[in-house]
Amino acid sequence: MSKILSFFGILVLMNCGSTQMVETKNVPDQANPGGPEGVKGSVVEEVPKGVNAVGTELGFTDAERVGDIMKYLASDDLKGRDSGSEGIEIAAKYIENYLKSYQVAPYFDTYRDTLSNYKKTSYNIVGIVEGSDPVLKDEYILVGAHYDHIGIIKIENGDAIANGANDNASGTTAVMELARYFGKNRTNKRSLIFVLFSAEEKGLLGSKHLAKKLKEQELNLYTMLNFEMIGVPLLGKDYLVYATGYKKSNFADVNNKYAGENLVGYLQRAREYGLFQRSDNYPFYQEFGVPCHTYCTFDFTNFEYYHKVGDEVEEMDFDHMATLINKMLPVVEKIANAPMKEIKMN
Repeated sequence: MSKILSFFGILVLMNCGSTQMVETKNVPDQANPGGPEGVKGSVVEEVPKGVNAVGTELGFTDAERVGDIMKYLASDDLKGRDSGSEGIEIAAKYIENYLKSYQVAPYFDTYRDTLSNYKKTSYNIVGIVEGSDPVLKDEYILVGAHYDHIGIIKIENGDAIANGANDNASGTTAVMELARYFGKNRTNKRSLIFVLFSAEEKGLLGSKHLAKKLKEQELNLYTMLNFEMIGVPLLGKDYLVYATGYKKSNFADVNNKYAGENLVGYLQRAREYGLFQRSDNYPFYQEFGVPCHTYCTFDFTNFEYYHKVGDEVEEMDFDHMATLINKMLPVVEKIANAPMKEIKMN
C-alpha cells in the first residue's frame, strides 16, 4: 500500500460449515508448521455440515475459525511478514500446508512462484482447483490477496512490529477459506486459481510478476477477484463491501444478482483516491483487459491503524469477516458456473 496527499495533508492510503477448528494452538513454528492448518499442535475435527461443535447452525466458516487463521498470520512471531523475511517464509509454509490439506493443487510445479522483479527472494503462493466442465474449465477465475506487510517499523509505545492484521491478513484469510471450500467441494465448472501475493507493499511487484507471466502463457482469464483490508465493517452503508473500479464494468451488478442482495456497493472515495490502481487487481487489468476488481471494507473512517503497529488482530471483527466470506461463496460459485461470461467491461 502506498501513501498519497489528501486535502488535509498526508493521508496514508492502501494500494488498495463442513468443518470447524475445535482446538488450535497458535504458536508459529518455522521448522514445523504442523497440522492441516499449518499450526503446530493443531487439532481439527470434522463436524456435521451446517453445525458447529455444539450443534448451532452456521455457514461454511465462522468467527472462531477466521480468528484462528488471523491470529497466526498477524502474530508477533511473523514480525510483520516483510517480503523476503523469515517471517513471511513462515507464512508461506503455513499457506502451502493449508492449500495442500484441502486438495488445492499447486498451479506450477510447486506452490511457489518466485518473483523476478524483487531483490530479495520472495514468492507468490499459487494453487488451483480445476473446473469440472470439459469446456468451461479452460476459462480461469483468479482469486487473490497479498500476504506480505511492512515488517519492523519505527517504535511506537514499545512496539515496532507492523502485524498487518487488516492489511492484509484479512484478505489472505478470505482467499484461504474460499480455497478450502472449493478444494473440498469441487463445485466449480470454471477453473479457480488462488493466489497469495508477495511484495504488494513494494509496489504490486508480486501481482505484476504473475500477471505478466500468465499473459505470456496465454491464460484465458475471465476475471480477477481481489480481497484487501476486509477486517472491519463499513459504517452507515447499505452494502457490505465496496468494489474498486466500480464503474469500469458491471462487476457489482453481477455480484449482487448472484448474492440476491445489495452485497457490493460504490464508494466515492475509492474513485477519488484511485484505489483501483493501488491493489493487486490492477496488473491483471493492465495485462488482460478484463474485469479485475478489489473487494474492500476500509473507507478511511473505520480504521485508524493503516501501516501502524496498532494493526493488530484485537482490532478485527471476526464475525463481520465470517459473514462476508460466507456471502462471497455463492457469488464466486455462480461466477464459476454461469454458462456465459456475464461480467463485462463497460
